[in-house]
Amino acid sequence: MMQRYMEVIAGNQFVQIVILWIVFDTILGCLRAVKHHKFNSAFGIDGGIRKVAMIVSVAFLMLVDLMVGVNVISWLPDALRQAVGLTKIGVGEFFCILFILYESVSILKNLYLCGCPTPKWLKTWLEKFLEDMTGELEANR
Repeated sequence: MMQRYMEVIAGNQFVQIVILWIVFDTILGCLRAVKHHKFNSAFGIDGGIRKVAMIVSVAFLMLVDLMVGVNVISWLPDALRQAVGLTKIGVGEFFCILFILYESVSILKNLYLCGCPTPKWLKTWLEKFLEDMTGELEANR
């Protein structure tokens, strides 16, 4: 059972993308902190704990999927599932998708705040998002 569990986790593309996005976001966050001279160990530890918790929760939910076999997209019509190319998404994979979206926003935010070139439409959206949802835009100006 444990060997099968490790194979499922290691071979799951959603898990691989989550880990890749976490690493990329961590690197960009560190670069942003260095650029703005705001490297704070307490803030870094908080982010590290959050990222480890993401990985632990994904690992736990993938184990639940192995034992229970839930399909969170079973309510979608078969034609739509086949058109998308996914016939089954377990709870672990569902949370992987949520974490990928969360990390993607964080990556875009860090890229923007590092001063990387950003398309106008994305820059406008990020500025509005940072203004409405966080205090990071003012803190980095």
